[in-house]
Amino acid sequence: MATQNPDTPAPRVDPLTLEVVELIGAVVARYYEEYEVAAGKHALTGAQARVLGLLSLEPMPMRRIAQKLKCEPSNVTGIVDRLEARGLVERRPDPADRRVKLAAPTADGLTTARSLRESLDFAREPLAELSRAERESLRDLLRRMLGG
Repeated sequence: MATQNPDTPAPRVDPLTLEVVELIGAVVARYYEEYEVAAGKHALTGAQARVLGLLSLEPMPMRRIAQKLKCEPSNVTGIVDRLEARGLVERRPDPADRRVKLAAPTADGLTTARSLRESLDFAREPLAELSRAERESLRDLLRRMLGG
């Protein structure tokens, strides 16, 4: 066990910060729980649903998917393989660099991704309680927290 330097002040616990962190954690946990349930209704895992959701925004290479999901590219390859086997995703050459393959949703994949998004009530319902200005402020604060 390390001893604390007597010249270093003890870490200050800010109750407001702790409450905000707990609330963010609760929101994230509820979102993931609902996402898993929605994914299951489409016979998908949560990870498969998240990849499909990303790809419904734009086709992208495996490495970029992995960066966005904060996981290893090899994991993404397996997920895309399973989505491809179901006819929800296809691989195609990147027009900018034909050596790179992009994962892209099929028409069925886009329909499934839209259905998944529409079934996620948790995120929509609480946000509906906020005015447009409050939602914009929340968005801006979250972007700032993430460094963007």
